[in-house]
Amino acid sequence: MPESPKTSSGIPVDLVYGAESLEGFDAAAELGDPGVFPYTRGIQPTMYRGRLWTMRQYAGMGDAEESNRRYKFLLANGTKGLSVAFDLPTQIGYDSDSPLALGEVGRVGVAIDSIEDMQRLFDGIPLDTISTSMTINATAAILLALYVTAARRAGADVKKLSGTVQNDILKEYIARGTYIYPVPHAMRLVTDIFAWAAVELPEWNTISISGYHMREAGCTAVQEVAFTLADGMTYVQAAIDTGLDVDAFAPRLSFFFNAHNNLLEEVAKFRAARRMWAHLMRDHFGAKNPRSWMLRFHTQTAGSTLTAQQPENNIVRTTLQALAAVLGGTQSLHTNGFDEALALPTEQAARIALRTQQILAHESGVPDTVDPLAGSYYVESLTDEIEQRAKKYLATIAEFDRSGKYGMLRAIEQGYVQREIQTAAYAYQRAVDAGDALVVGVNAFAADEGATVPIQRMDDALEARQVERVRALRLRRDAGVHAAALRGLEDAARDGSNLMPRILNAVESYATVGEISDVLRVVFGEYRESVTV
Repeated sequence: MPESPKTSSGIPVDLVYGAESLEGFDAAAELGDPGVFPYTRGIQPTMYRGRLWTMRQYAGMGDAEESNRRYKFLLANGTKGLSVAFDLPTQIGYDSDSPLALGEVGRVGVAIDSIEDMQRLFDGIPLDTISTSMTINATAAILLALYVTAARRAGADVKKLSGTVQNDILKEYIARGTYIYPVPHAMRLVTDIFAWAAVELPEWNTISISGYHMREAGCTAVQEVAFTLADGMTYVQAAIDTGLDVDAFAPRLSFFFNAHNNLLEEVAKFRAARRMWAHLMRDHFGAKNPRSWMLRFHTQTAGSTLTAQQPENNIVRTTLQALAAVLGGTQSLHTNGFDEALALPTEQAARIALRTQQILAHESGVPDTVDPLAGSYYVESLTDEIEQRAKKYLATIAEFDRSGKYGMLRAIEQGYVQREIQTAAYAYQRAVDAGDALVVGVNAFAADEGATVPIQRMDDALEARQVERVRALRLRRDAGVHAAALRGLEDAARDGSNLMPRILNAVESYATVGEISDVLRVVFGEYRESVTV
């Protein structure tokens, strides 16, 4: 008899599951009702019957005007929330005219150097009536300040702004690399946003704790749950240690997960993560507010599964992944364009990706009832197994720190998390190379055909225009006001004050992203990675 198949996390899959598969399963304690602790079945009692997930398409390209056109296109086609992709110089705190930005301006996202760029980016878009997510980490405080200032200048009520700033710096050290400062200083920026936004932006999600990028780097579903929740625990502990009450900031924490191809494992992953977080917040951190126990999450379909070969197949992959996210109870969802293994998505690809969500929402019947797979022998067994395996990782991580508080920081510093992800990624690639893991159109059912889909092309003159803009801004701003604002920021960085008010003041003085980042570089220094193999 052939060997039993396994999920992407290496969990053996039985031929058939029955009541014996759930021996000892306590449905009342482990499932409960939707909207009730431990939220296995969802954080709202009516879920999508009450409100569909937010269809939030990730976009950003070139300069602010180009991205603004794409946002208006998406909104006109039914998107309910915007998600901003920034270019690499913006992500790591360099202005577009920096020598280190050469060739990268506007390439993987929009170039934002100043408040003027942010105003152009959202021109004509009512920021107090739509939700905006910004995928930004090392410079999250600066981009949030720019967004708030742009909204205020447009006449929006800042207290009504809703959205998310990713602000998850730990996963940058683990898997992505767009960090700037040493870890303690980066964590200070994270918790400064928590404290400031709790008062000034009551509807804003102050962090999106992200497993997505670790999954893109090659981790398994179990590792995604474990490492994401471990990061979340670290942020909660750091905020508590600064004197914040857990129930003052925890209701605004959010998460960001990947959706991969193994449909039922992904559904079980989301359910297990929700249950685990509820217990961690209530039992470990002592949160009293039920909203502090809820794991609210955004999902993006898996970019790493998209293939340049037979790219139209990616429409099917994305549909399968989006279905997993909806069955798993996501609060918002981005679906990738089928051409993203080749280039940034064209308008046609972006429209198909959005229509995929709309068909799931309005034609599939899946949203009509809450947690439709609850009680499935296989899904419940898989949910339990993912939870138990993730808990073993959490126990191992805790052992890295004698205080029991910052095991994840020590595990990252010592390269443990990175090695676990690298090992999983290597094992998967070997399986693909050996033909044990089939990828349709790549190592199975391949065809001798070139890519025939249209490709999004970038304007080669864009970088020069953006460089000229930022240089012109420097010439016409009030030099005295600008210099005073940056001195105030440096003073706050040195004396331990909350940095957000000073960053807002710098933004108002037309200081650029690079200039603000450089002030903090002077005080904090820069992180240097230790290579982990």
